[in-house]
Amino acid sequence: MTGNQSAQGPKHKRNVTRRKVVVAGGAAVAAVGVGGAIAATANAGQTTKGTSPTATSTSASAETCYKLTSETTEGPYYIDADKLRQDITEDKEGIPLTLRLKVIDNETCKAVKNAAVDVWHCDALGIYSGYEDLSTGGGGGGGTPPSGTPTGTPTGSPPEGGGGGGGGHSEPTDDERYLRGTWKTDKNGFVTFKTLFPGWYQGRCVHIHVKVHVGGTWTNTGYEGGSTCHTGQFFFDEESVLASAEVEPYSTSTTERTTLTEDTIYDQSGTAGGLLKLKYKKNGIAKGVLGTITMGVDPDATHDGTDDGVQPGATASASAS
Repeated sequence: MTGNQSAQGPKHKRNVTRRKVVVAGGAAVAAVGVGGAIAATANAGQTTKGTSPTATSTSASAETCYKLTSETTEGPYYIDADKLRQDITEDKEGIPLTLRLKVIDNETCKAVKNAAVDVWHCDALGIYSGYEDLSTGGGGGGGTPPSGTPTGTPTGSPPEGGGGGGGGHSEPTDDERYLRGTWKTDKNGFVTFKTLFPGWYQGRCVHIHVKVHVGGTWTNTGYEGGSTCHTGQFFFDEESVLASAEVEPYSTSTTERTTLTEDTIYDQSGTAGGLLKLKYKKNGIAKGVLGTITMGVDPDATHDGTDDGVQPGATASASAS
């Protein structure tokens, strides 16, 4: 794969007591899995019910429970349930990413069905829709793609919290809403989004934001009521990020990249910390990636991500910056 290869793909305010979304024009487009069968669950950070965390069950019917998924602050660039849809790419360019998520109650092991799941992230050059004037991005027109570990240490903080940590909520600066969407989990706790592999920006590794809302009602016009039981982020392994950096438009970024181990939000705990399981054809990442993960949540808890606290029992230890 060389730097001149191109990815294939299409060229608010928060209120946790009453949430309403409008249906994007036309029927929502269901995302299609990439490269074969979709894994039902991620296999890290899990324990078999009734056994020690290191035990391995030989029973095909054994229930598998998961640790609480790490909580993080929502960052400044959240726009509450603005688009009810599964295909969130709009006209953005980048590597196609099918995001296959599962939500379960970490104590009962049961699927959390009909939950509203929000995802949002920056584009291939580090820009957030709704906040294009605040995002620094990384477009530079022909910069050298990152390789290996970045030289030096990233300096400064991401703008307005960089979309990852604290810094308070910022008001949108434009009407763009690409790479944002909300959809509901099915009876087995699954929800799928069709999106793009995110890029990077100063001070943060590659990531996707997520919220899970429960207890509300789905109507003809959207989702109302309920509360937020989880606010977190998904992360990408270093090998996959380096592969993406060889593909246009990612390869044009001139922004120094922060690695997974250098990130101030990712807690290094694997699946419990939001690390996605990624699948793509070797030397063919431009054709598409499948990302899967199971989120273990407490449906009775409230975690809207507006403070710097970490959910009790979660493994997150890094402070937002």
